[in-house]
Amino acid sequence: MRELVRPDRVGPLLADALGDDRWRDLDVTLIAGGKSNLTFELAGPAGSVVLRRPPTGEVLPSAHDMGREARVQRALAGTPVPVPRVLLDDRTGELLGVPFYVMEKVDGHVVRDVLPADYAPDPADRVAMADALVDVLADLHRVEPESVGLGDYGRPAGFMARQLRRWRGQWDASKTHDLPALDELGARLAEAVPAAQRATIVHGDFRLDNCLLDRRDPARVRAVLDWELSTLGDPMADLGMLLFYWREPGEPEPLLTPAVTRDTGFPGRAHLAERYARRTGTDLTELAFYEAFAHFKFAVIAQGVAARAAAGAMAGQTFGDLDDEVRRITVEGLAVLDRKE
Repeated sequence: MRELVRPDRVGPLLADALGDDRWRDLDVTLIAGGKSNLTFELAGPAGSVVLRRPPTGEVLPSAHDMGREARVQRALAGTPVPVPRVLLDDRTGELLGVPFYVMEKVDGHVVRDVLPADYAPDPADRVAMADALVDVLADLHRVEPESVGLGDYGRPAGFMARQLRRWRGQWDASKTHDLPALDELGARLAEAVPAAQRATIVHGDFRLDNCLLDRRDPARVRAVLDWELSTLGDPMADLGMLLFYWREPGEPEPLLTPAVTRDTGFPGRAHLAERYARRTGTDLTELAFYEAFAHFKFAVIAQGVAARAAAGAMAGQTFGDLDDEVRRITVEGLAVLDRKE
């Protein structure tokens, strides 16, 4: 594991950047949960920081761009969107053989499969947690890209059509067999792309476990993480992804993403969508399209995870046979479109 991070090389750079020689002595721990880029905690006498780098082996075109992650987090510092401070980044890949960056370790809870003991025990706490998550997303979508130096961070015009082509291409690059249902979902989405209401900074993978929650106050988001897929585009894509990840009671438990929101007391997806609409003035008429697109996108992501794990590029992490999961997500996406029609 140390060879993926090379603390003997990163440590001296951190020591120079932070003016503290204690950073030269570092232990390395893989942080569980990352299924795309690899995330490590570097800990030593001076404290702990977090390093992000791409997986080993071949990567898909345009994926795992560490420079973009570091750039957007630097740009959002000082806005209402909480992000960890970037301490060091190497976009050349000279130090580790791949680009990487190091950020501060923010204290907080990452809520995945279960809530921490005695955390958000009441329904009111769980509603407040959901509301805080939605409010941070609304805050992100209110940031003017030009005002934080991100005016050239993406191409909003034609964003959703381009996203469909991109994820279709990712599927073609990582699939191990044909899946007619995914072909159908992609084709139906391509025929129904709505006009964007506005263009904003888009996170690309916004969900509960990509945020750090305050250890004492579940109504406070301490940091938004995992900016790998961020760009400029249609903010409804972020809302669609959030609702895809937000499981409700009685729904199947996903293999790759947590489903703590199936527990009693959490509000349903309609609550989140309506709060977002109130906070941003967004028209939700075409919401089903964006929810269905989220299914299409994550089915492709799941296939990519399976391919990288099979190739041994996930630092020893394995996720089982994901074929049924990819198929289930795809069929759910078609059902979302059927309800809309």
